[in-house]
Amino acid sequence: MTSFSFQKSIMPLFSFTHYKFLWRSSIAFAFFLTLLLIANSLTLQTQSTPIPCNKDPYKQLNLILNQNGTVTRPNKPPESPPAADPTLLVLSKDLSINQSKGTWARVYLPRVALDHRSKLPLVVFFHGGGFIFLSAASTIFHEFCFNMANDVVAVIASVEYRLAPEHRLPAAYDDAVEALHWIKANQDDWLKNLVDYSNLFLMGSSAGGNIAYNAGLRAAAADEDQIPKMKGLILVQPFFSGTRRTGSERRLVNEPHLALCFNDAMWELSLPVGVDRDHEYCNPMAGNGPERLGMMKRRGWWVLVTGCGGDPLVDRQMEVVRLMQKKGVRVVGHFTAGDYHGVQDSDPLKAKELYEVIKTFISALN
Repeated sequence: MTSFSFQKSIMPLFSFTHYKFLWRSSIAFAFFLTLLLIANSLTLQTQSTPIPCNKDPYKQLNLILNQNGTVTRPNKPPESPPAADPTLLVLSKDLSINQSKGTWARVYLPRVALDHRSKLPLVVFFHGGGFIFLSAASTIFHEFCFNMANDVVAVIASVEYRLAPEHRLPAAYDDAVEALHWIKANQDDWLKNLVDYSNLFLMGSSAGGNIAYNAGLRAAAADEDQIPKMKGLILVQPFFSGTRRTGSERRLVNEPHLALCFNDAMWELSLPVGVDRDHEYCNPMAGNGPERLGMMKRRGWWVLVTGCGGDPLVDRQMEVVRLMQKKGVRVVGHFTAGDYHGVQDSDPLKAKELYEVIKTFISALN
């Protein structure tokens, strides 16, 4: 059985209070520290036969499968409306992207931006939910983006994308790239007058991290005049998998926040019909996935990948960091011990810690 550990002596080397100095003074040193963290914290991957589910995962996920390929979601999580109240710390409003697809973006503007002499970074955010749940309007993500805009001091555009299985992948990736085209052409006052378009990041958590990653690969391959200029990606506990079980998946097979059976079920509903989890949408190591990273390298983007030891997906996330390093992508891995998948969505203190990591990452690149 594999084990997961983070050496305490390594963690201070990755303090984000030092990132600006590291990046400005020595890119090579930053790479060395990242590699050191990965080498000391990555658990060994092992091959095994699939672990059977003891319960109906769809019932446990509160999903009803319909014969026409759709699902019924009986319990809709609470949602929050946007608020342009100028007395709030952050103003927000919804803007349509594509009415025929039902896609839109909720834009969050820190109130300080109204008196800010310089324009603010733009973070294009994709929410989690296994590709099949939740919305940009879900209260859990509304509050996350509201607080992130305030703490990071950035404009946040949280994108509403189409959900699977009604719209299987790559529909969400299509919507994400379309959102980038929309942002480039948009004439909304907030975006046009208060955003620094040379300081743009794609960000997502969980499934949203997967979307940001795959949309980033597409954007890297696009003509430069088709999308806004980007600085890079911010991947928070990105949702990746594969047919081979990693050490963390085996160790945390029944982790209550993301049990392995639930993970498999969500991929079964999200991937194109007839493919398995070794499709490159799911497994960045599969197919042409590794070669496509060369496009990110040529763009000169930076990538931040965050994760934690209590997440069954952490080994896969670290594997992606190592793959990026191998392909010459400028990547930083920020991994902590303990916690669980989606911790930042339910623990305000963990969310605040994440905002500080993101703020320092963005600031260090300017």
